[in-house]
Amino acid sequence: MRGFAPTQTNSLLYKAADLKNAARHLLLNSLSLILLAISLSVAILCGACARTNNEPTPPASTLPATTYPMPPLSAYAQMGWIDANNQRSRLLDYRGKVLVLDFYATWCEPCRQSIPRLNGLQEQYGPERVQVVGLNVGGPDDRIKVPEFAQELNIRYPLGFPDKVLTDFFLSDDQTIPQTFVFARDGALAKRFVGYDATTGADLETVIQTELSKK
Repeated sequence: MRGFAPTQTNSLLYKAADLKNAARHLLLNSLSLILLAISLSVAILCGACARTNNEPTPPASTLPATTYPMPPLSAYAQMGWIDANNQRSRLLDYRGKVLVLDFYATWCEPCRQSIPRLNGLQEQYGPERVQVVGLNVGGPDDRIKVPEFAQELNIRYPLGFPDKVLTDFFLSDDQTIPQTFVFARDGALAKRFVGYDATTGADLETVIQTELSKK
């Protein structure tokens, strides 16, 4: 077998060393690129987390639920409730009157606070064709407490239990109680009150007076 001349051997050794150095540089460059990619990924994730925690939530893409403007009377006129005598009443039955529907529960303290004012409004404006009706939405366990509740607070207006479709229609966007709805004599919704505080009773009376003044 023929051997290599010394010059050839040295040349091959230099080339091998060059290849080794090139491979080392390539490996180092690859590691640098990997580390850079990891750093960028971490930075992006941190930035995303910071935006999630600090920036305001973007607005919803759909309109929020609302009861305004209300649909025509025909859309809910047949909805109603069952009274204490198991007789059914409908919103349509009160056409020609100013109807005040109050959604309450016996365990609701603001509901209790509103009842003396509702009693007073019924007594004062009842002869002018105003009707207050209390509708219990406290749940099945609350129904049996209604007679004692009515006696305790001397409620002087009719009480009932609303159809589920009626409750869903008027309270689907906000289930806070009490809620009081005032309907004009033509059946259109005049005003909605959510909750009860020191000013609600006076505001409610103002709405009733306004509706009674309309011809």
